[in-house]
Amino acid sequence: MLERIKEIYAYREMTASLVRRDLKGRYKGSVLGFLWTFLNPLLQLAVYTMVFSTIMRSGIEDYYLFLFVALIPWIFFSTSLTGGAGCILSQQDMVKKIYFPREVLPFSYVLSQFVNMLLSFLVVFAVLAFARYQVQPAAFLCLPVIMLVEFVLALGFTMMMSAVTVYIRDLEYILGIVTMAWQFLTPVMYDIEQVPEQVRWVFWLNPMTYVISAYRDVLYYGTVPRLETLLSAAVTGAVMLVAGWFVFARLQRHFAEEL
Repeated sequence: MLERIKEIYAYREMTASLVRRDLKGRYKGSVLGFLWTFLNPLLQLAVYTMVFSTIMRSGIEDYYLFLFVALIPWIFFSTSLTGGAGCILSQQDMVKKIYFPREVLPFSYVLSQFVNMLLSFLVVFAVLAFARYQVQPAAFLCLPVIMLVEFVLALGFTMMMSAVTVYIRDLEYILGIVTMAWQFLTPVMYDIEQVPEQVRWVFWLNPMTYVISAYRDVLYYGTVPRLETLLSAAVTGAVMLVAGWFVFARLQRHFAEEL
């Protein structure tokens, strides 16, 4: 695995080129162009806030902020999973014609989504400043760790799904339904404390519950995340990356024949 990582690093210029192409081409031809990076989460925020603050009242103070600090990370994860599942198929000509570490494709896709999330966080920080929310310096220092853990988790899932999708094409469409259900089983739009205690353990089996809770601890509550939350998220992310890498390594041997 270490040798493979070194080889992927040797193709870092290819990775950077794929990331730039994805970021530039995402909204190519649209009137607003790159502004959709900020408008997309803002529009989703407006809809969810209207529903849960006005129609189905949640009773959570500053609900728009409570939601926003969780919605941006969730969009990154769900987009990485649903879009990344087809990253091998979309580059099949390159896969069949030239040699390069195939892991570059899911890695570059997740990285481009990660850069997009970082840009979206500029809006989050602006909203925090406007609302005059105070974040402890120690808590703020935990934010890069949480982001790294989520990146590793998203990469593991994306590597696995992108490899399996080459063999089972329907998976790309099934994941759209799965991630929609997954969002409702993740405390993005509600507080985990609102879940009945007798079934709460089921929600803690969801790795994104730990990630979203950690983001919310830092940005909404302004506190350092609980150690068990960070450790659970980190361990789950590491396990998922190893599992995803293993599945990808086994399945990539016959990519060219399947494509």
